[in-house]
Amino acid sequence: MSSFSQIMDTQRILPIIQSDNIAAGVKAAGIMQETGLKVIEVVLRSPIALEMLREIKLQFPNMVVGAGTITTRQILEQALSVNADYIITPTISASLLRDLDACPVPVLPGVSVMSDILQAVEFGYSELKLFPASLAGGAPFLQAVNAVFPNVKFCPTGGVSQENKSTFLDLPNVFAAGGTWLAKKEMIEAGDWDAVKAACIAAQA
Repeated sequence: MSSFSQIMDTQRILPIIQSDNIAAGVKAAGIMQETGLKVIEVVLRSPIALEMLREIKLQFPNMVVGAGTITTRQILEQALSVNADYIITPTISASLLRDLDACPVPVLPGVSVMSDILQAVEFGYSELKLFPASLAGGAPFLQAVNAVFPNVKFCPTGGVSQENKSTFLDLPNVFAAGGTWLAKKEMIEAGDWDAVKAACIAAQA
């Protein structure tokens, strides 16, 4: 099975789509693909999120579309039922990690403190999501963690923006950074597709 970083390949920004409108979310995904972003995350925070993920995969079969906000076995099974290409959690517990153990697609567990990192490492993970990155200590925290867990790499999300992304991406233990700033919910709701396109292009510069 590929690791999450292998899925990302040379893409270092993970766009996160959050929308209450399926068509609008699909439109945002299409713009992301048009600008060269092939890996995206759909967060499962609305009743239509699963259907939106399914529709994005149908319309853009070359994209790699993962499911975020996985916190229970039930949500995990729902995400896999719509063929999510990978799974991301906002946090972990021993129970959730056991449920993820047999997951047939790559998993990026979410951590926010040192004990989370240790628990994830004990379950065999070496690639983790730091969330919410800005509240969990940001770049200084990741710098400190590198001395203790030199073999663990991170994808910080939560508070990452166009303005501070390089602060994270320049760290040796960060392989990617994720965020909603490429397609903010208000951009999608307003149908401001020029803004979405501009943000996607700028994020890759």
